[in-house]
Amino acid sequence: MESPGGPYLNLAAVTSPVGIARVLQMTLGCTTFSLVTHQGGFSAVYGTFCMFVWTFCFAITVFIIVCEFTHLHSCLSLSWGNFTAAFAMLATLMSVTAAVIYPLYFVQLGCYPLGCQVRDFRIAASVFAGLLFVTYAAEVFLTRAKPGQVSSYMATVSGLLKIVQAFVACIIFGALVNDSQYGKHVATQWCVAVYSFCFVVTVVVVAFSVTGKTALLWFPFERCVVIYTFGAVLLYVSAAVIWPVFCFDSKYGSPRRPSLCAKGKCPWDSQLVIAIFTYVNLLLYVLDLAYSQHLRFAS
Repeated sequence: MESPGGPYLNLAAVTSPVGIARVLQMTLGCTTFSLVTHQGGFSAVYGTFCMFVWTFCFAITVFIIVCEFTHLHSCLSLSWGNFTAAFAMLATLMSVTAAVIYPLYFVQLGCYPLGCQVRDFRIAASVFAGLLFVTYAAEVFLTRAKPGQVSSYMATVSGLLKIVQAFVACIIFGALVNDSQYGKHVATQWCVAVYSFCFVVTVVVVAFSVTGKTALLWFPFERCVVIYTFGAVLLYVSAAVIWPVFCFDSKYGSPRRPSLCAKGKCPWDSQLVIAIFTYVNLLLYVLDLAYSQHLRFAS
């Protein structure tokens, strides 16, 4: 005779390889922000961003574990496989960013002027932040779709790349608002339009996949995603040519960093960041287009 409540709990949610990775994520995330809030400390935009990453990822991870352990995810109007795969990729990107930013801005080898105890707490928090990134990357590795396997779209290489593309676009937008002077030329405004359009459509694709609404569309979702990806490649090619010309050509901009430009407030620096990540996203969209030719996933 089955014990009461037995069938209602899913022990694999915490004992399977993916479940163990999520339990470690929860533990490491809690440890990281606890060390920071107790003695490590944080300040300014960079510290606030790191704390947001750790608390946000911790909260969503706890939510996922609880839902899978109790089977409550079956009551949600979400495509659970797409949701967990998308979050794992997003958490990987966010956690690696925080794991780089926090020690870069808050860790120092000497004890002066904050004291050795604060320094030690910050070093410990940085170590746990790095381990947290490893656990999220491990989940992405464990849940990714294998070649030829029918899987949730967000678990495929193309789906994971969509999350990376959106994340890179957010970096570009951050540099744009940091006095990049993109409004000086119509050509650079076109580049901003390219970044914005591709970001919005990519987010819409992810949203439809996560909510499981792709089957309700009156057009073939898979085919439209491939067509959009091809269009995004063409748009990013134009931005990859136009942006460097109008920012770094001597006729329109400056090929070298101005000597009197203040560190952290120099338009040239923002323009360089945008140029670099434009090429990064172009490469991501090209890879996405290549992988999407052999895409097979469950709606």
